[in-house]
Amino acid sequence: MPSPAVVIGVDSSTQSTKAAFIDAGTGEQLAVGRAPHVVTGEGGARESDPETWWRALGDAVAAGLKESGLPARAVTGIAVAGQQHGLVVLDGAGRPLRPALLWNDTRSAPQAAALTEEFGPAAWAERTGSVPVASITASKWRWLRETDPANASAAAAVRLPHDFLTERLAGVAATDPGDASGSGWYSTAIGAYDPELLDLLGLDAALLPEVAPTGAARIGSLTEAAARALGLPAGIAVAAGTGDNMSAAVGLGLGGDGLLDHPAISLGTSGTVFAASRTRPTSTALNGFAAADGTYLPLACTLNCTLAVDKVAGLLGVDREDAAPGGEAVLLPYLDGERTPDLPTAAGLLTGLRHDTTRQQLLGAAYEGAAVTVLRALDALLSACGLDPDAPEVAARPLRLIGGGAQGRTWVETVRRLSGRPLVLPDSGELVALGAAALAASAAGGGDPVALAAAWQAAGTDRRLPPVERDTETWERVTAVLDRASGPLLGGT
Repeated sequence: MPSPAVVIGVDSSTQSTKAAFIDAGTGEQLAVGRAPHVVTGEGGARESDPETWWRALGDAVAAGLKESGLPARAVTGIAVAGQQHGLVVLDGAGRPLRPALLWNDTRSAPQAAALTEEFGPAAWAERTGSVPVASITASKWRWLRETDPANASAAAAVRLPHDFLTERLAGVAATDPGDASGSGWYSTAIGAYDPELLDLLGLDAALLPEVAPTGAARIGSLTEAAARALGLPAGIAVAAGTGDNMSAAVGLGLGGDGLLDHPAISLGTSGTVFAASRTRPTSTALNGFAAADGTYLPLACTLNCTLAVDKVAGLLGVDREDAAPGGEAVLLPYLDGERTPDLPTAAGLLTGLRHDTTRQQLLGAAYEGAAVTVLRALDALLSACGLDPDAPEVAARPLRLIGGGAQGRTWVETVRRLSGRPLVLPDSGELVALGAAALAASAAGGGDPVALAAAWQAAGTDRRLPPVERDTETWERVTAVLDRASGPLLGGT
């Protein structure tokens, strides 16, 4: 039997690389290779050596090839979806000058505040779709210039994580509007790098990659050197790729040739809520990203989600599923500061303890605190799409629940109880990689990647859960604590 045409979708996340081998015709996942990353740093620092991402990509591809049993010649295209916002600075030979600053490195919070004050939050949102916070790359570049001026001055190229890997694959400096829109120097208003913002940041546009029209654009072919490193055929299509959230949207079939204005929640190290829309977001309350397919991707992201709740479970000495509703206890698990709401110096907060409070209730309170934080951003997201969050038709739209947390019973039931919405749990466990595979298939053979991914999804069997009555008592208790504590207790203003 001849081998199917196969594409590789790469998910290069904070903790690991996953390379999904996908049948380009059917969307069937044939194999997934995995390799870990190393994250270092204490306090607010979070860094990784970009060279470990490249080595992990090679290891993941090799593992996927072995698992699939496919000949390398079956692969026709590859695309990378990477963790957003990371700052990679390279020398003239394309080697990292220093470890990359990751999205969850909060040391640049003072620089973010200064940038916001210098230009004004409304102006930032109108131009880029986002107000600077510590996560945004522009804040990290300002931090680098102030604290490590030697490496900032020596930089011959400035890249986002997925750009760095794509350039290693194709030998072409390219990015896409989706990932670029999370940098803080790309304007969704003009669809290009913003010269005034680059001047404000002291960043030369010549250091940045070219912006391809979409994440599915073929920006080049796999070089001989990259082919040898990965064990793949030289000359196969390399797509521009995109950021991980944009790729997840493609994998879900969210976009111009799929579902518009339908929200999704990703429960991972971070918690994100997003939707594809034709309305360009300019709200200061969230990130108004571009999507990978030419639409927009309004998105809100929290720093503390599954990892923070797992830490609480570990401190309590209980299994992550051994949880009960929090009762009177409220636990805001802001262990790494917080991005939404913008509280970069916050720490965790616990209140409402009683003599009869159990460990299971404390863990349940951590789930509730994290879930409410994500769900509070949902109304702002829907408003940014031009929708009334309280309209019955909008409230009845299901939440698509993805990420590692979507595999956990307690996460699913907590979100279901606190949202009062129907849930859809897609049966694909690697949506970021699946979306990247759709971008690769489009680059290799043409066609819209969202339509292609939607067709792949239609062949699956999503799990659907009807709504339950919303737990407004818990919602109001948690939000009241958050609103009262966001100033002095959580480090807000």
